[in-house]
Parts: sequence; structure tokens; C-alpha cells
Amino acid sequence: MCLAIPGKILTTEDRNGIRTGRVQFGGITREICLDFLPEAAAGDYVVVHVGFAISRVDREEAERSYQLLESMGLLQGELESDVDNS
Repeated sequence: MCLAIPGKILTTEDRNGIRTGRVQFGGITREICLDFLPEAAAGDYVVVHVGFAISRVDREEAERSYQLLESMGLLQGELESDVDNS
């Protein structure tokens, strides 16, 4: 099953014509493609699916979504695989 997860953009940069950003999901940070959201900036919250930011959301909505996913146990495997890959 694939999920779109909310995260906070920490930084943005242009890398060889591709707009990327470091996005934080709870305690995990990943590099994400921001090309679909040219207006997204550091400090914004975005919904990410398979490495691409697909929409912007406000902070409250991002936190509600993250808490719901966490309460359902859907993030546990992601957190464990991130630790295993460190």
C-alpha cells in the first residue's frame, strides 16, 4: 500500500534543473522532488508521495494526518526501516 505523507520543507535547492528539498517527516528527513510545487518554500508543509511533493497543506492538517497515521501504526515500519538503513 502506498501512502502520501505530510512533511515540512527544511531547505530547497536547484540541482541540475530539478528543484529538490529536504523534507522532515517526524524524526525522518528525506530529499524530495519539488518540481510539481514551484511555489513551495522552506517552512511550508507538503504532502509527499513516492518522493514527489504533490500538494501543500497547512501545519495543523499536516500534524493531524501524521498523528492519525502514527496512531494506526502505519508509520512504525517506516521508522524501523530508516533505523535499519542508517
